[in-house]
Amino acid sequence: MTIQRMDNISIVVDDLAAAVAFFVELGLELEGEAPVEGSWVDRIVGLEGVRADVAMVRTPDGHGRLELTKYHTPAASTAEPNAPVNTLGIRRIMFAVEDIEDVIARLRPHGAELVGEVVRYGDSHRLCYVRGPEGIIVGLAATLD
Repeated sequence: MTIQRMDNISIVVDDLAAAVAFFVELGLELEGEAPVEGSWVDRIVGLEGVRADVAMVRTPDGHGRLELTKYHTPAASTAEPNAPVNTLGIRRIMFAVEDIEDVIARLRPHGAELVGEVVRYGDSHRLCYVRGPEGIIVGLAATLD
């Protein structure tokens, strides 16, 4: 077997505190924060003079992690923050939740907005997409009882 597990997904953000607050409100747990810099970082990412702050958040079950990164130097490239969901590249992260309306209500003070609407998928789930800080799209799925 070549792969043991998927360790984390990295998301580059401009406002690290806002991104951490959003994902903590969603229910992820802050695992830690640290500055990173030095030649080892430069060599890994293929950039020179990297100075960044990283926050690692994890799902309550401990199996999923997001690495939120704020680059101070070199300056991060800009991307369209509110790109549509069919834009090439990673577009969303899906989370299973118990109560979609409760999660949406808790995330709204952190700038979250529904991308479309909450819909029913057959007899099994309710689903929606929420756009969070910096245009990050989070999918929410709740199993129907």
